[in-house]
Amino acid sequence: MRTKRFLTALGLTALLCAPTACTTHAENGSGPTTSGPQPVRGDIVSSTPVEQLTTEETATYLGKGKFGTPVRNGVDAYRVVYRTIAADGGPTTASGLIVLPRNDSHRLRVVAYEHGTLALASDAPSVNGDTRPDRARTIMFAAAGYAAVAPDYLGLGVGPGPHPYTHAPTEVSASADLLTAARTLATQQHRDLDPNLLVTGFSQGGEAATAVGKALQGNQIPGFGLAALAPVSGPYDVQHVEFPAGLDGRVSPADAVFYFAYWLTSMNRIYHLYDNPAEAFQPPYTDAAQLFDGKHDESAIGKALPPTPDKLLQPAFVSAALANPTGPLLQAMNASDGTCDWTPNIPVHLYAASGDRNVPIANAQHCLQALHSDQASLTDLGRIDHTTTVHVALPQILTWFQQQVPAT
Repeated sequence: MRTKRFLTALGLTALLCAPTACTTHAENGSGPTTSGPQPVRGDIVSSTPVEQLTTEETATYLGKGKFGTPVRNGVDAYRVVYRTIAADGGPTTASGLIVLPRNDSHRLRVVAYEHGTLALASDAPSVNGDTRPDRARTIMFAAAGYAAVAPDYLGLGVGPGPHPYTHAPTEVSASADLLTAARTLATQQHRDLDPNLLVTGFSQGGEAATAVGKALQGNQIPGFGLAALAPVSGPYDVQHVEFPAGLDGRVSPADAVFYFAYWLTSMNRIYHLYDNPAEAFQPPYTDAAQLFDGKHDESAIGKALPPTPDKLLQPAFVSAALANPTGPLLQAMNASDGTCDWTPNIPVHLYAASGDRNVPIANAQHCLQALHSDQASLTDLGRIDHTTTVHVALPQILTWFQQQVPAT
């Protein structure tokens, strides 16, 4: 896979700007909006306890999700609203989940978990701990003695929307600023976070995890580094794998329709892919962007969209995207792709499944090739579906993390 530009000039500026030094300025760049102290990226706006569980209660909570992993301690989980940046570099807020283990350790090692595709804002891990699994997946790591963080990403949870779906630069900035907030929260409780992170994530979160790992190794997240990386079933190559697979049947048609609509409408807000939605979408689906407002869940969106991509997308748009994407479309693809274009100096373990018809395993194979390191490996989980990959992989990842960097 050829090397792509992963960061736009804006994204690079956002990543290299230390969270403690990036203050909020007026949109016209003329200076601070007030003469007083300015908000700083990673500042905590609010912190709300969402789970306070003893060891026994934690085991029961995880047991409902059929997690067969050991529980060493209880946990305290918080929904934190914090200051970060939007896709255009302007100030905004985001929410995320921070989970601290109930143990005697003063210095805590940290797992960052990046969640998969969500359309309904209230399904994010800091908000929904009942009907969605991402909070339990985060708590699983804290129950083993780690501090665990899970960004909701921009536009999900209680942050202002819409969500920039699979936009790696803002996945990184939202994750980086949540880490700063987590350090502050831990300090308030007289605890300290080990700076070398263990990073994992599933689906969209697999792509986000590789982006965060790349930024950490590149010293682009001040105060933190990378100890090990274990992404699961990520769409690492939209241009060469995910987009073509959505059109040729390797991705199931209904899922392909959902992903195309979500990705194109999200990227159009940032990169202006089209002047008129009719350039990309066939009628009556030209108002597809309205479905991705954070108020519709995947089921409602699926019912409002056609069953196959050929009824959703304009043939001319598809031909241009497949044959020779240029301009804003290529820029958007580059913002999603390229998260594997680096050479890790720490262990990386990719997980994917040959039976996956949402995110074909070729994504992970291309990622492994791009990483080009004897430190990186890929496990094929076999003929299982997309959702099952994370259920199978996460317990293995916890064990692997414990071997690499045991919890204190």
